[in-house]
Amino acid sequence: SDQKVSDQKVYVSITGLRLKGPRHGPRFFWHAMRSMTQARKADGNISVATRSVDGVHHTLTVWRDEAAMRAFLVAGAHRQAMKAFPSIGTGSTYGYASDTVPNWDEALEIWRQHGREVWARSRETEKPAGAR
Repeated sequence: SDQKVSDQKVYVSITGLRLKGPRHGPRFFWHAMRSMTQARKADGNISVATRSVDGVHHTLTVWRDEAAMRAFLVAGAHRQAMKAFPSIGTGSTYGYASDTVPNWDEALEIWRQHGREVWARSRETEKPAGAR
């Protein structure tokens, strides 16, 4: 079931995001499509897949290493999506180094067991107290 990618470890990232309501759908999908396009072109990206299960929008991405994933995370369309996200939905994410890539059933189980809630606000977007 696991697909061995190589003798090298890869970095697997699994997310699950739930919209706060249907009216947020268009904005979510706009950000999601732009972020997916960015991920597919990102240095160090190996694969990008999405699936919706029980109203939760999941991504399963595979990267050369954690540094490549983090560089993608804080840049471009994905950075904009993270800033918009607290008003759009809730979710959790899990990433780990592995020498195999999970299939969807395995990925969803790993996410259910280990997913950590996405912070409502990332530290990068917070302004210091008193700032305008």
